[in-house]
Amino acid sequence: IVYRVHPTSRLVVKTGKAGLFGFAGHTHVIRARAVSGKLVYHPGKSTSYLRLKLPTDSLEVLTPPDTAEIRKVTKAMRTEVLHVDKYPEMTFAADSLSARSGKMEMQLALTMEGTTRKVPVTAEVTLGPDSIRARGTFTAKQTDFGIKPYSGGPAGTVKVADRVTFCFDLLAVRGLAEVAGGQPPVPADDATTVPGCVDKSKATADTARRPM
Repeated sequence: IVYRVHPTSRLVVKTGKAGLFGFAGHTHVIRARAVSGKLVYHPGKSTSYLRLKLPTDSLEVLTPPDTAEIRKVTKAMRTEVLHVDKYPEMTFAADSLSARSGKMEMQLALTMEGTTRKVPVTAEVTLGPDSIRARGTFTAKQTDFGIKPYSGGPAGTVKVADRVTFCFDLLAVRGLAEVAGGQPPVPADDATTVPGCVDKSKATADTARRPM
């Protein structure tokens, strides 16, 4: 049974700060605007498999909410870190899956900048009549993929930590033809609230604005 990723699925990357002057930078939440793929589900067997891909130029920095910095960091991420002209796609693959509701552990083959590494992932899976939903997080070190973490600012004092966190809330459905075709992208606010990658600064600001 083939389940295809629904356009409302969310995949987010959260970076940390590093270095002696790491406080001079920010934590960034990065949204993948165009994740696609499929889950081939074999009920009762450990032969299900997952394939996902995203165009690297669809990655968009969302926080902090400073338009100039977002533009600058997004451009640096695409040109200096991910080299999207040379490596246009990032892929995710997992095999020998026993898809069932509840916690599911897998070895995910993550490919960035042409290098593939396996990372352990634990997902919370919910099986529906015509859908499969998976939520979870995993981490990866950029240097394991030959990626040099971003460094900028005066004398390189703004640094991004080597380890980044991927957070996902993926929905796959049967009969993609019924749901495909021009749905609007997930709102930016939704991307900053994916469990594991919640933008705490935004949550604090929203709470402060909430009427008493």
